[in-house]
Amino acid sequence: MRTMWKGAIGFGLVSVPVRLYAATQEHGVRLHQVHDKDGGRIHLKRVCDVCGEQIDYEHIAKGFEDDEGHTAVVTQGELAGLPLPSKKLIDVLAFVDSDRIDPLQLASSYYLAPESAAANKPYVLLRETLKQTDRVAVTKIALRTRESLALLRVHGDLLTLHTMYWPDEVRDSGDLAPPGSVTVRPQELKMATSLMDTLSEDFDLEEQEDEYEVALRELIDAHLSDRPVPRKKTAPAPDNVIDLMAALQASIDSAGKKTPEGEAGKKAPAAKPARGATKKAAAPKKSTASAKSPSATAKKTTARKTTAKSTAAGSTTAKSTKKTAAKKTGRRAS
Repeated sequence: MRTMWKGAIGFGLVSVPVRLYAATQEHGVRLHQVHDKDGGRIHLKRVCDVCGEQIDYEHIAKGFEDDEGHTAVVTQGELAGLPLPSKKLIDVLAFVDSDRIDPLQLASSYYLAPESAAANKPYVLLRETLKQTDRVAVTKIALRTRESLALLRVHGDLLTLHTMYWPDEVRDSGDLAPPGSVTVRPQELKMATSLMDTLSEDFDLEEQEDEYEVALRELIDAHLSDRPVPRKKTAPAPDNVIDLMAALQASIDSAGKKTPEGEAGKKAPAAKPARGATKKAAAPKKSTASAKSPSATAKKTTARKTTAKSTAAGSTTAKSTKKTAAKKTGRRAS
């Protein structure tokens, strides 16, 4: 790898000479502008809008225009003469716990290697100290005439450097987050967790590829080989979620994943009744066998009345019979 920068890590009176290497590289097919009729290259020329002349790079300076239209011209020599305290130094400002750094502030990544054999000892000392304390170092570094914050941390057996945005370069999120009144139910969280487990099974980050670049290379090869241009279907955008629970359950089912802890095959919990629904509507219906029709009730009432009348009549007849028998007995006795 090509060395991008040489300097030293400085913390206290300890200095660790290091070399800086780019840790990442973006892949992609490089395309240039051409004339669509004949394929001729399109070239951009640096032309001055005052005199109309084409300007060589050696005569190009930097400029800043204020709100009133005044331009301050700054030459390359003036920029090179600006003081940069961290020009050849990775200046350690503090050692902090890793969770104090918001990943939103991280920018480019670099490998740091010892500059020479003499730098191995202090290099390993710093690396092992960061490992055992589980800390990272907040530093300053100047790259390409621009000073920036940087994060120094351990990656395997190497020290890595991650340039950082200054705190005022991170935009305020404002009111982009959903309102605090939006809540989710426990069963929705449970279903979402199950879906996350399903999608995470046997996942290998190393197997992921840039599908757009693959398709672009196939398109270019087809043009170079004078073959028909391949056509691939684009995955449709997901529909708006109406029933969150149903969408989660359908996602789990499509992945062929059984729900955890023996809940395989269970359907999603039934949705709660809408607000404003009456209790009668939510209450379970009584069985048909226990229901009484009006006609059956009337018949039973009539039967009860008839039985009562018969009982009363029988009681009156019994009383009359007893009185008649008593009279006869009295006569005989006299």
